[in-house]
Amino acid sequence: MIGRVFRAAAAALVLGAGAMAGPVQAQTVRWTAAADANTLDPHSQNIGSVALLLQQVYDPLITRNADLSLRPGLATSWTEAEPRRWRFVLRQGVRFHEGQAFTADDVVFSIDRALAPTSNYGIFVDTVERAVKVDDFTVDIFLKIADPILPNKLASIFIMSKPWSEANNATRPQNTRAREEMHTVRNMNGTGAFRLVSREQDVRTVFRRNADWYGWREQGSTEANIQELVFRPIASDATRIAGLLSGEVDFVLDPPLQDLNRLRNAPGLRVLEGPEIRTIFIAMDVFRDELLYSDVRGQNPMKDLRVRRALYHAIDIQAIHRTTMRGFSVPTGTFFPPQVNGYTQAQDVRLPHDPTRARALLAEAGYPNGFGITLDCPNNRYINDEQICQAIAAMWTRIGVRTTVRAQPLAPFFAQIQRDDVSVYLLGWGVPALDALYSFQSLLATRNGAQGDGIWNYGRYSNPEMDALITRMKTQSGPQRTEAIHEALRMYREDVPHIPLHHQMIPWAMRANLQIPHAANNQPFFRFARMN
Repeated sequence: MIGRVFRAAAAALVLGAGAMAGPVQAQTVRWTAAADANTLDPHSQNIGSVALLLQQVYDPLITRNADLSLRPGLATSWTEAEPRRWRFVLRQGVRFHEGQAFTADDVVFSIDRALAPTSNYGIFVDTVERAVKVDDFTVDIFLKIADPILPNKLASIFIMSKPWSEANNATRPQNTRAREEMHTVRNMNGTGAFRLVSREQDVRTVFRRNADWYGWREQGSTEANIQELVFRPIASDATRIAGLLSGEVDFVLDPPLQDLNRLRNAPGLRVLEGPEIRTIFIAMDVFRDELLYSDVRGQNPMKDLRVRRALYHAIDIQAIHRTTMRGFSVPTGTFFPPQVNGYTQAQDVRLPHDPTRARALLAEAGYPNGFGITLDCPNNRYINDEQICQAIAAMWTRIGVRTTVRAQPLAPFFAQIQRDDVSVYLLGWGVPALDALYSFQSLLATRNGAQGDGIWNYGRYSNPEMDALITRMKTQSGPQRTEAIHEALRMYREDVPHIPLHHQMIPWAMRANLQIPHAANNQPFFRFARMN
């Protein structure tokens, strides 16, 4: 993409010329998932359950098609004018849902907001030095270093109205760690396909079609006709499925695996299946001198590579794949899937399941009788997340690492890990930028205060050699960059900062008359959907 001007809008308009030729009928989609978003602030929490709602209402400069390829959003074109300056030409005639005109001021404001200390989106603007208004519909983004994947990153930065944010005392992102309450927690004002009508957290959120959205004329591939979205988080698996079977629910984002065969055979229903760009893994506190939730005093067993490898050898990943995941997983030895730029099968190799070797390693490390730990886990974020943790706890206990599982809903779970209040925990990681740097920088870079570095590295892993490779990924391109990624993957496999488990497979269950493209980021794009 480097050095080109992206001018896909004209092509999109040609494609969309006949897309809305037929009459558009009012249609409501009632959809559900196990958990609700813990905020509606566009730059506070970089979590899939939050993006699920944000992407219905807000637009980025550069957006994505259903296949996750890039397309114009609020910018109609973008050019790498110089190695450290990108120019964005903005779409004219756009208004926010509450009536404010969209201009370059909103873009500059939103980039600055994403750079704020309370933002969890710094990973997407880590190379940005500043955004500068050239005129009302042109913005230059100046970089600290050249960034070959900047367009991929900006596809995750939603644009807010500057005057609306100022009027509602929301010029910086909500501080979720401090449990801060502010206007953006429950209110939204975007330019996107749907407007927020009402919000009752953990109960019901209603969106209505934005008839003025520019995208209806441009997306081209479907006669999208959804007029209203009603989202209801339902924690109980049985209740979500009962709602779908009874006709009270039209779409279930996360149907339980044990119900899939019944749903496939139910009249009037269908199941879409596919891989997700998300990897499930175990992370460990390798920083503290004494582990928090352990019966070991004065030591941190997780600092010892032999202990980390022992825990790895103890996990029977095929048993989890076969029994816990019912085949809906792809076991892996690395931490992002093949769809991500930089993946290599050569480094996707697991340590073998070997309990005997695991016990020997524990003895070598000075723990012949094992020790006790707590494994923290969400119970409504990933597919069968609590069950995975229970299975791993049993496997670890069999080698002498007596494991207690503490499972809780995603909101308190994420709040806990973001306070560094964990010893060992399960996490799932998606890659919205579709590039290896996003995972390395977020999860393994030393937390040094630099924008985006180690932003989700709550095990506080730190390795100067890994940091040097991550720096190369940021600044180099071509074969040199690929070489740095592959070397970092080798180091990841050998140093065991995480214990990788599997890439997640995702099923969606819905009424047969709902047509929606299955997306590998597990984000239903209702702007492409049609109900017959």
